[in-house]
Amino acid sequence: MKNNDRNLNITISKPEENKNEVIVSVSTVLKKLRKYLLIWIVAAVIFFVAAFGYATVTTHVSKPELVALISFSYDGIEKGLDPKGRNFDVNTVKNPAVIESALDDLGMDMKQLESVRQGIRIEGLKPKNAVDRITLYEKVLETNGSVNAVEKILDTTYFPTQYKVYFDYNNTTLTDSEAVEVFNNVLEQYQDYFYKAYGYNESLGSAVSAIDYKEYDYSEAVDVFQNSLDTLSKYVRQLSKEDTTRFRSSETGYTFDDLYEAIRTVEDINLDKISSYVIVNNLTRDKDQALAYYEYRIKDLTRLKTQYEEQIAAYDSSIASYQKDQIIIFGNGTDDTNTQSTVASEQYDKMIQAKNDTIASLAQAKRRISFYKERQEALMNKPVGTNVQTEKLEEELKTLDEKITELVDLVNKTSDDYYRNVTFKNAYNVLVPATNTTSDKVSHIIENAKNPLVLLEGAAFGVFFMYAFIEALIADSRKRKQMLAAAEDAEENSGDGDDDDDIEKPETETEKKEEKALSEKKETSSDNRKNRKKK
Repeated sequence: MKNNDRNLNITISKPEENKNEVIVSVSTVLKKLRKYLLIWIVAAVIFFVAAFGYATVTTHVSKPELVALISFSYDGIEKGLDPKGRNFDVNTVKNPAVIESALDDLGMDMKQLESVRQGIRIEGLKPKNAVDRITLYEKVLETNGSVNAVEKILDTTYFPTQYKVYFDYNNTTLTDSEAVEVFNNVLEQYQDYFYKAYGYNESLGSAVSAIDYKEYDYSEAVDVFQNSLDTLSKYVRQLSKEDTTRFRSSETGYTFDDLYEAIRTVEDINLDKISSYVIVNNLTRDKDQALAYYEYRIKDLTRLKTQYEEQIAAYDSSIASYQKDQIIIFGNGTDDTNTQSTVASEQYDKMIQAKNDTIASLAQAKRRISFYKERQEALMNKPVGTNVQTEKLEEELKTLDEKITELVDLVNKTSDDYYRNVTFKNAYNVLVPATNTTSDKVSHIIENAKNPLVLLEGAAFGVFFMYAFIEALIADSRKRKQMLAAAEDAEENSGDGDDDDDIEKPETETEKKEEKALSEKKETSSDNRKNRKKK
């Protein structure tokens, strides 16, 4: 009551100034909120059920994307390069050949190929070092507004090493489980595609194995086998140089040096034996055709020999005039002399290596020219071999062909094992495969329900609060009006008392007597009331 009296006194003191004010107390709003709390809770529950019902329906009608995480880890990927030093294109993950292999492995209809390919999209993740650089430049920019920091941010380039792969299968006829199976199989098949593209040259082995020596004359067949062995030998030698671990295949039991020696053995023993047998016995299916072939080979190798000799002369000239890099070593301060040291640069070393390779090719060309001349001379001066000798040669050629095919298979398996377990052991990995479990579906439903639930609950609370606020405003306004009316009545009553004081007092004797008699009458009446009370 004291607080109310104080507020009332304030209102009475300045009734005109406060008459049009609107006051809403927090306590009244809270009372109204409590009054309608149950209704709001019921509405919130209804909206919660409605949001999750909507999300459940939409999740089943519009299937959520499957998500997987893959990574690449090899020298050059941080610069956006593939293992061969070319620009890397991550979209090879959805190469039609990869998807075809996945569908074929699962025994599914190839009609799904294009819809599966179109449903896959890939998103690169920013590497941490790029994010750190951008964050650092942004801090510098915020601190001093450096233009250089802006340029650095714009110039910052990054190449992801991890990628999120999404698969939208709404346009396919795949079920949820089939979509997961196909998607993960595509990612697994890409591993084989990656190894074949950047590891062992399978087309090389296929080309070597695909050559049918029976389509050639004996001397030509020997050359075909020679080329096959030379190709395999160079490839294995290259892998042997790259291998710093002296890798031994767990599948074949061979190292690359072992394979190189096996190839050289077949070349030096089996192939040379057959070549000598052909020359000594003048074995040929067509003498004139064989002589024409030898003549062509001699002329072709002679031109190649001249080319190699010119290349070697050019290398000698370039090496002699090449200015090597210089390293200047300064003294320790005791004198003014400096020591100069000359070292070969990387380009200089490349020229030396190229010259050595050309010298080796030149030596081989000379040897082949001499070899063909011997064949040509023997075929012209000696009689052609017998049928028995021809049959024996056919058997030797068949055996050699089988050995070369076996070597190609060993090289294939060993190099594939090497690339998978050494060079590209962690080059490509599926870090997180796609899943579509019950928990995944629930999480998708929760994700889809999040936005509509927030909107509905927010709208419900807004309506609830506004309604409570309006009611509180009406109640406080009504109470204020009552207080103002009471204040006005009190002011009017106070005015009436002041008017009684202003009544003129009697001036004549008659009026004084009447006033005195009236006063005595009032006193007598008062004494009578007191006596009655005593009795």
